[in-house]
Amino acid sequence: MSEEFYRMKRLPPYVIAEVNAMRAAARAGGEDIIDLGMGNPDLPPPAHVLEKLCEVAMKPDAHGYSQSKGIPGLRRAQANYYGRRFGVDLDPETEVVVTMGSKEGLASLATAITAPGDVVLAPNPSYPIHMFGFIIAGATIRSVPTTPDERYWEALDRAMAFTVPRPSVLVCGYPSNPTAETVDLAFYERLVAWAKENKVWILSDLAYSELYYDGNPTPSILQVPGAKDVAVEFTSLSKTYSMAGWRIGFAVGNRQLIAALTRVKSYLDYGAFTPIQAAACAALNGPQDIVAKNRELYHKRRDVLVESFARAGWDIPAPKASMFAWAPLPPALKDMGSLEFSKQLLTHAKVAVAPGVGYGEDGEGYVRIALVENEQRLRQAARNVKKYLQSMGVNAGSKAAG
Repeated sequence: MSEEFYRMKRLPPYVIAEVNAMRAAARAGGEDIIDLGMGNPDLPPPAHVLEKLCEVAMKPDAHGYSQSKGIPGLRRAQANYYGRRFGVDLDPETEVVVTMGSKEGLASLATAITAPGDVVLAPNPSYPIHMFGFIIAGATIRSVPTTPDERYWEALDRAMAFTVPRPSVLVCGYPSNPTAETVDLAFYERLVAWAKENKVWILSDLAYSELYYDGNPTPSILQVPGAKDVAVEFTSLSKTYSMAGWRIGFAVGNRQLIAALTRVKSYLDYGAFTPIQAAACAALNGPQDIVAKNRELYHKRRDVLVESFARAGWDIPAPKASMFAWAPLPPALKDMGSLEFSKQLLTHAKVAVAPGVGYGEDGEGYVRIALVENEQRLRQAARNVKKYLQSMGVNAGSKAAG
């Protein structure tokens, strides 16, 4: 009898869990930890969404098994969203499936379309499920850069020229988690053309579609004519409507991939609780002022974070989108590494961040900071960080130290 299971052997230790465990222990001990580590929205969903949840939950017939692919009204609501937001036509019956968050959708699709030994192109650094959903399914990962510059295209071409077997799937996600990088429609046009030429499926993660700043809306890959021939896209209500714990997301696009995902899900689950799906309909179909309100709130938090941490002696680039800042370690402390730096911040500054190495080896040298605390708490975090940096010999205004 094997002492270690096959898939467990393929999964490395989840380094972000180390910081999470330290944070939980500190809070259990009564310490006031400012948690900028996990991307967990601190705002409630809109009132009309909560009202719909309660209304449907009171119906006696609402508590049986739901539909794995999502109730028809919710699939129509998502199709209508794509029409309004992106000008993309979707067939709710064949091109939309409801998932339990984009994370589950990506993992289930990986299970559906991956054979052991397949090669998948995934960005590095990247949200862990982009890589590990396929690793769990038996695939081999070949990393490509996250930054959408010429290095990206060179890496794609090298992968196709020198990888055996040839890669069959490419995962991308913009706005990026964790790096917050964005792309324009021209990038997607080039990517779709590349995928068709090389016979590669594209899985696009658009979880942060509505958290864009400075007046630059994020595009969908499905806006490219012919994109549905090769691509599916994942979205989520988690950040847009502050519904992270509800676990409602979507996959839309290519009919063959949607059919495969739908079939696998039919074996794995009965879909989300029907009242939650009904309330998700209310979110997509109802007043959309919450979307702009959340965008404005995260925008303000971004500006407070960048300004207050700069005064503390830590320069952080302002993200163009998402609810995260991708922060290089202070130069004087870069040799510490992202995991140790994150532990030090938690212990000495009482601020939790996510170590960049937890998103892939190319994330080393960075930490991810989530904009999930109010402006007052962000300023308090900056004051705590300033004291820690000073204790390490890094003074505000001396950014060249080290």
